[in-house]
Amino acid sequence: MSGAVLVLGATSAIARGTAAALARRGHSLYLGGRDESELARIAVDLNIRYQVKVRYGVVDATDYAAHRLFLERVIETMGGLEGVVWAIGYLGDSIFAQTHFEETEKIVAVNFTGAVSLLGECAAYLEGKGAGFIIGLSSVAGDRGRQSNYYYGAAKGGLSLFLQGLRNRLFPAGVRVLTIKPGFVDTAMTFGLPGLFLVASPASVGERIVAALERSRDVIYVPWFWFYIMFIIRMIPESLFKRLKL
Repeated sequence: MSGAVLVLGATSAIARGTAAALARRGHSLYLGGRDESELARIAVDLNIRYQVKVRYGVVDATDYAAHRLFLERVIETMGGLEGVVWAIGYLGDSIFAQTHFEETEKIVAVNFTGAVSLLGECAAYLEGKGAGFIIGLSSVAGDRGRQSNYYYGAAKGGLSLFLQGLRNRLFPAGVRVLTIKPGFVDTAMTFGLPGLFLVASPASVGERIVAALERSRDVIYVPWFWFYIMFIIRMIPESLFKRLKL
């Protein structure tokens, strides 16, 4: 039997796909999120399907003062942790955010500051333990600022750099940090958005995430072809890029 994994943002589609892939491999799970009734439903489903221990609890990414106590409760409930999955995210309304700072603040707080707070607590625990892993879901949106979602992209870009720094810090302690950069995935966050193409299923993304962890990867794009798409986008000169409607 594999060790316990904390899945943060467990009601999201990608988190559920990742949790299923972990449970399939025998990991016990603790599901963290804001919707207690949905967490309970997912926990029962995973327990029945994979016959692993699944517990759950409410956590808010922006309630920074509660994060340490939440993690202590998780560790006590599960008898320790092997790893953590960060899948909390908020796309927000980029047009509304231009004139309403409360929306900007929420986008940054959920996607970046909350991750720094919660994953900071998890990192300290795993570093002290001298083993384990952190999986952080960033986004291809963080690779380059585009007018359509640069608030979200800036927060995710900051998250990618934070995870890179954690990877550098935790490597000597034997703790792996895997950065995931999803492209378009069939989730509630992307439902109905214009211009989507080559949309991946959450189940396939979750399986690829866990497979990448098993291969000790550092950064992956999912689906894989987004690596090449973003490579091309990053190579466009700024003098040309600023003229594009992206």
